[in-house]
Amino acid sequence: MYTTTIARHSELTDDLLQSLITLARQVPEFDGRYTIEDYRSRLTNKPMLVQLVSVEGELAGFKIGYSEQPGQFYSWLGAVMPEFRQLGLAKTLLADQEAWAKAQGFDLIAVNTYNQFTSMLQMLIKQGYKVVGLQTDKEQVDNNKLFLNKLLN
Repeated sequence: MYTTTIARHSELTDDLLQSLITLARQVPEFDGRYTIEDYRSRLTNKPMLVQLVSVEGELAGFKIGYSEQPGQFYSWLGAVMPEFRQLGLAKTLLADQEAWAKAQGFDLIAVNTYNQFTSMLQMLIKQGYKVVGLQTDKEQVDNNKLFLNKLLN
């Protein structure tokens, strides 16, 4: 069994931002799609949580969320580095994020995903998330965007 730890951050610092950029570049699914400005605009001057998960002291993944509406927390972005997948880290991060959000007084967590990320979608449904919306892509069904929510009370 591996020793895992989760570090929680509720303020975006330059060091944290650089760690996130470095980690995100290691995630093949992200294709470098998010800029430093994307992170800053989403995480500055609002309630936010960044979680960094480590396995045996080595950074293995992250999860990021924030709030723009009272009572609602949006789980924006998360990833586990390829070499650490299949250890249950995504589920552990999700459970930790839910516990934090509930303790902060949030009633609902919202998350979006795409059909192409079947493991993520399956995990969310198994953890009690419900599909509340769909944005279809007529060209490619894998690019259909699913909107899911979970009540925390």
